[in-house]
Amino acid sequence: MLRRAIDLFNRRGYDATSMGDLARELGLSKSTIYHHVPSKEHLLASGLDEALDALSSTVTAIAATSSESAEVRLRAAIRSSVEILVAHLPAVTLLLRARGNSEVEQAALGRRRAIDDALAGLVRDAVREGSLRTDIDPELISRLLFGMVNGLVEWVNPEGPVEAAVLADAITGIAFDGLSRK
Repeated sequence: MLRRAIDLFNRRGYDATSMGDLARELGLSKSTIYHHVPSKEHLLASGLDEALDALSSTVTAIAATSSESAEVRLRAAIRSSVEILVAHLPAVTLLLRARGNSEVEQAALGRRRAIDDALAGLVRDAVREGSLRTDIDPELISRLLFGMVNGLVEWVNPEGPVEAAVLADAITGIAFDGLSRK
């Protein structure tokens, strides 16, 4: 039920989707759906939590590791973010389309900002340690890096010809090594 709800929210928009729409999509009655879930908002929260839990636990663990350089941790965070995005594509898409129109979305955006802050901290640390360029603001670097990762929701196909590991290699390669031939 959650998978179909997330897909419907992504196709139609959360606000434009009713429980009646979900019932029709599932071939069930609304009362049957309400027997299993308390509300449409509960389905939204569950979908957002799926994406946020995976991203938060991974990024927090990577950021907290002190045995590696900031660049190594940043590369790992980017790779993991790509892999999580592909593995949880519908839920991550739902997260990236959240606009804060409800308390659930506002809470999710707060959690997302905490993840963004941890990633920006890794970028700042990598700049301070001399691994990244100093002529570009660390906040801008962070936004560009994760804009590239987040942009995958618009075109990636988890069953498509490009595997998550190949995408992760490509993004980290472009981000850290550029596109120029050496």
